[in-house]
Amino acid sequence: MNNSPILPAALQLRDRVRAQRRTVATLSASQLLSGVGNGAGLAIGSLMAVELTGSNAFAGAATTAISVAGALSALPLAALAVKRGRRVALSFGYFLAALGAIGMMLAPVVQSFAMLLLGAALLGVGTAANLQARFAATDLAADATRGRDLGLVVWAITIGAVAGPNLIGPGAVLGQGLGLPPMSGPFLFSLTGMVLAIVILNIGLRPDPIDVARAWEAADGTAPAPAAPQMGRRRGSLAKGLAAVRATPGATLGIASIVVAHLVMVGVMSMTPVHLKDLASIPGHEMHGGSTDILIVVGFVISLHIAGMYALSPFIGALADRISHPRMMLIGQGTLVAAVLVCGLGASSRAAITVGLVLLGVGWSMCTVSGSAFLAQRVHRERRVLVQGVADTLMSSAGALGAAGSGVLLATLGYAGLGYLCLVFILTVAVFTQREVARLS
Repeated sequence: MNNSPILPAALQLRDRVRAQRRTVATLSASQLLSGVGNGAGLAIGSLMAVELTGSNAFAGAATTAISVAGALSALPLAALAVKRGRRVALSFGYFLAALGAIGMMLAPVVQSFAMLLLGAALLGVGTAANLQARFAATDLAADATRGRDLGLVVWAITIGAVAGPNLIGPGAVLGQGLGLPPMSGPFLFSLTGMVLAIVILNIGLRPDPIDVARAWEAADGTAPAPAAPQMGRRRGSLAKGLAAVRATPGATLGIASIVVAHLVMVGVMSMTPVHLKDLASIPGHEMHGGSTDILIVVGFVISLHIAGMYALSPFIGALADRISHPRMMLIGQGTLVAAVLVCGLGASSRAAITVGLVLLGVGWSMCTVSGSAFLAQRVHRERRVLVQGVADTLMSSAGALGAAGSGVLLATLGYAGLGYLCLVFILTVAVFTQREVARLS
């Protein structure tokens, strides 16, 4: 049973608006802080893997571990949210991520690739919690503002996620001052961010938004049929979740938009630090400051990419509410096409790669925000958390596939070839999105 108090049935409109504002503000603050931890892991995890193994073939290992753990933990976190509420589920996810930050910090100290993978996997649970937080913003949202509210929570991670990679330099200095290797230091900030996020969630999400939503339905006479809670108790089953997706018109398209965007984004983004490092060894592209300057450049490029992922999300969400979610999904897919073309054609230019990474982030944001809002709008409340858990599982699985395969593709096809291959996936889902847009016209 959930420990959050159930609200009285007679809730006025202003009480509902106030509850949603408090929920969005709390989720936004926790996203901001937890983003510091995830940003550092994504930015230097590939470099740590190469350093510990001595091979570029393992460059995607840390990102793969993050994505696999995110995929495996998405449905259990969703089940925990149904049983105990969003506050408990998100806090537990960030607690495991805090342990992951400690593991990432220790990996260079003990020179253990296994420790790196364990720490990255635990950070991946925090990533799954971040994904769940965006859906938590829709628990109490009105139909007309669902995309905007979801976008606000996604946007909140911008400061922390952008700051995370840019704290690599200061973190390296701090780590060295404490006797740690340069790559360990940034995870001191990661650990602090995760702990503070847990504190904020346990203060702000009382009562829990899932409890509030159930109380509203009881007051309005719209509570689900008695059979619906049984689905909640079976929420750990991916097969049952996929059945719920198939039973919901439009859910497959929303999930496909989210999954393909994440596959492309992770595949290209996770190999960019390695490509930039290799580029610095080519005559005419050298960096005179050595490995520290390379880390700073990588941190800067990845931070701009993450800014593209999150900074415009409130505007994207509000615009998607206005022009329709499928249209915004299609615009996002077009932006992803532009991103991989810029990265591919400009693979020898740091400036072009930076522009391509920003476009990659913006396209991901368009597809993810609009696809998530589209999904939340199409699915009935009693099935919503289950279907959202399936979406996050498939999204993280696609990220794991992209991270695992991108290292091999980088070694065989090169950075440009990796980007061009991504075009196949983007254009395929764009065909089906265009059909949905045409149906709405």
